[in-house]
Amino acid sequence: MITVTIDSPRPDLGPDWDDLVARASPNVFMNPAALVAAAATRFAAIRVLLAWEEDEAGRKLVGMWALRLRKLAPLWPVVLDALPFNYAFVSSPVIDPAYTDAVIAAFFAAIETSTLPKVLNLPQMDAEGPVFAAMLMALAKRGAEPLVLSKLSRPYVTREAGVKRSGSTRKKLRQDFNRLSAIGAVDVVNERTQAGVQQAFETFLALEKASWKGERGTALLSHESDAAFVRRLIENLAERQDASVAQLRVNGEVVAAQVLMYCGTTAYTWKTAFDAAYAKYSPGALLVDKITDELLASAEIHSVNSCAAESSFMGQLWAGRRAMADMLIDIGPGKSLAYRMEALRLAGFQQLRDWRDRIRQRPMPPGKPGMAA
Repeated sequence: MITVTIDSPRPDLGPDWDDLVARASPNVFMNPAALVAAAATRFAAIRVLLAWEEDEAGRKLVGMWALRLRKLAPLWPVVLDALPFNYAFVSSPVIDPAYTDAVIAAFFAAIETSTLPKVLNLPQMDAEGPVFAAMLMALAKRGAEPLVLSKLSRPYVTREAGVKRSGSTRKKLRQDFNRLSAIGAVDVVNERTQAGVQQAFETFLALEKASWKGERGTALLSHESDAAFVRRLIENLAERQDASVAQLRVNGEVVAAQVLMYCGTTAYTWKTAFDAAYAKYSPGALLVDKITDELLASAEIHSVNSCAAESSFMGQLWAGRRAMADMLIDIGPGKSLAYRMEALRLAGFQQLRDWRDRIRQRPMPPGKPGMAA
């Protein structure tokens, strides 16, 4: 029998979460330690759906889905966002594969009968595997047709495939590494102790703040609330050894930093920063390339999720891809006013993003400023 409880983020869920992740498809952004960080710093209002399988022997956690209550403006309706906080990059629930269909149906039923909003925004859903298929089937049975806003591919590698081993990108990486090595001793460190991770994360924050993100006001340190949250986030994950910060160093000086998160057998390349003084050596790409090989050579990691768009530099490093989808659904009967308002907003945002991408891909005419003569 499957029962669903709806709760606030709870730190005591750690053991149940670990047991579930050992059986289920991972999503580090559903980790209770991450959700507690968002709640403790008031960074997001989160409700956690917990699916329990109960029998005579007791109960075990077979599904977990953290949803954020989001309201854009005073007159805008409250909706549920399946990315539980800003800086999360996968919205899929974590479900024991033996209970996928039952848990998805139970989740939707629990939302419908609760006081939660009935409109669900599902950006960056993992469109591969049984969870996504079960969600589409459950919606069809309910007569609820999802609005699919986009279907994307995300750079993604596994032990078996996905890393480019030849070609112009590989050649350039070798050249950049040789040029960087000519300056001094180059090494990569990726400490996993809590104190080491927190110290390395401060180095990452400083690098990011000194970059173009700092100039544009989009660095994590640019906003007090963001900085407080991500520091607590990494602290909580590092305490469980679910986060680290890989560093590329030249003569002991950090020239690039890659924040990593871990869930089950998957690593996530969450955030990257590098010293602009070394930009010509592609230090961020070099670090990701080195740490990818290191991770996949370990006994614990079987895959690496880039958390990035296909057009990112990781898309150039990796040939592997993971299908993703953005959807909007209404659990209630018909299509509510809240659903229509959110659909218009998301469709407009998607159109603006498409226009932006087309402009970026348009070749610049010869002789324009910034182009070589």
